[in-house]
Amino acid sequence: MLRPSHAVVAVLAAALPTSALAAAPATAPQSFKGEYTVSFLGLSVAKAKFNSHYEGDSYSIDGTVSSAGIATLFDDTSGTISSKGKILGKQMQPQAFRADYKSGKKASVVDIRFANGAVTATQVIPEPKKRNPKTWIPLGGNDLTSVLDPMAATVIHADSLDKVCGRKVKFYDGEMRADLTLTYASKGSISVKGYKGDTVTCKMSFEPVAGYRKGRKALNYLKNKSKMMVTFAPLGQTGVYAPIHATVGTQIGTLTVSAGRFEATE
Repeated sequence: MLRPSHAVVAVLAAALPTSALAAAPATAPQSFKGEYTVSFLGLSVAKAKFNSHYEGDSYSIDGTVSSAGIATLFDDTSGTISSKGKILGKQMQPQAFRADYKSGKKASVVDIRFANGAVTATQVIPEPKKRNPKTWIPLGGNDLTSVLDPMAATVIHADSLDKVCGRKVKFYDGEMRADLTLTYASKGSISVKGYKGDTVTCKMSFEPVAGYRKGRKALNYLKNKSKMMVTFAPLGQTGVYAPIHATVGTQIGTLTVSAGRFEATE
């Protein structure tokens, strides 16, 4: 199950791709800023800001997420998230991911370390409760190889908009492993602060693999019934494409993520 601190990121990263990269980033350093609002039934429930930096074969992404609007009455959550790693050939390889967040008075941490594309260590504070072996699907020996963390998963490298969709991605949030598959839906255009131009929209399917409880209604809905769409736009000339709009169907309605700012900062 996704931690509260990266629930917003998971929506933004609905594509969760980069296991099949096609283009190297520009050699000149480039930085970008994105600002997003998450809404439900027309009401703002969360906000997120992300700063990303690409230089040579290295990347870093830092973000903040927080509850907003009426959601603060039920779950006042805020936190910081960071990810860094390398882009090697046709693979993005995270090195470290960390989420520090507070929900009400409860503070939590998720820290994931990687080497050569595989998870080497995961620290979760407080530790998860003991799982029921009759219903819990544990992680297997090969489940944590070639996986992406929630932040690295917010970007795709491709030769063009035409090649953004059409891929399967392994995702790991510190507890759950899932496969997400993107298929082409449509092309379009968008205008927000910092960007006006072409976009591509992908349909996403969700398949939990391990690190979750069997029979969870929310996961079953995401797997079997949810309609999830993600729209991507290019980050300058880096060969990187990031989400600029997304919708995720849930049991109680549709979550919408919209970028209010999507621009190069240097």
